[in-house]
Amino acid sequence: MQPLVEIRSLTKTFAGKRRNPDVLAVDTIDLNIMKNEFITILGPSGCGKSTLLRIVAGLEEKSSGNIYLDQQEIHGPSSDRGMVFQAYSLFPWLNVQQNIQFGLKNKKMEPKRRNEIARDYIELVGLGGFESHYPKQLSGGMQQRVAIARALANDPEVLLMDEPFGALDNQTRLLMQELLLDVWEKTKKTVLFITHDVEESIFLANRVLVMTARPGRIKADIPIEIEHPRSYHLKVDPRFLNYKKQLTELIREETLKVMRE
Repeated sequence: MQPLVEIRSLTKTFAGKRRNPDVLAVDTIDLNIMKNEFITILGPSGCGKSTLLRIVAGLEEKSSGNIYLDQQEIHGPSSDRGMVFQAYSLFPWLNVQQNIQFGLKNKKMEPKRRNEIARDYIELVGLGGFESHYPKQLSGGMQQRVAIARALANDPEVLLMDEPFGALDNQTRLLMQELLLDVWEKTKKTVLFITHDVEESIFLANRVLVMTARPGRIKADIPIEIEHPRSYHLKVDPRFLNYKKQLTELIREETLKVMRE
């Protein structure tokens, strides 16, 4: 089967400033991502996780290598890749419905159809009744639900998520994990999700990638062979705990390398 996303020999070097040397952030990454996969990426701070995601999104220039989506090389941002950041990045002057419609309006979609799409995604992320609310009237979790709905409304091939729940309190974060899984199980979008949280990575993914300390390479590629649908009860399942032990050890090895530098 042909991968949806192909990453070939991807390298990113940041030029040093003044007398500082260049920094090799991502080094020769090769990766295939299949349609409908939910992949999480773990690694120590500064290992290049977010840089890799931004290159796939077209927001960062690669130094060398190639990235293909549906066998077409990626050269910049496009609506075929939706991005969700840790910061909610909503437009404060637009209400929930208008924020979700923003990309559709830019596509010149007629108002009736974009209203229908926005309503569908408002219901999908559990925000019915909040259509006319502005971002400042919403909690952090609700704002992030708007951001997810806005990304999905454009019907991207791939959803790219850079620690989207990192700023949320623990209880809200757990609820958002369950909501995101429910959305993924219904939409079957291909997701590439950055996180520092081992439990989050296992709970969400059907495949976890572990990156090395800088320069970032793929250290491990671990399938999560736990059936869907999943609930929070999974986190006490022996299979879950075995994955947690394995991944914690892999991350610990890389974190120790950083500390010894």
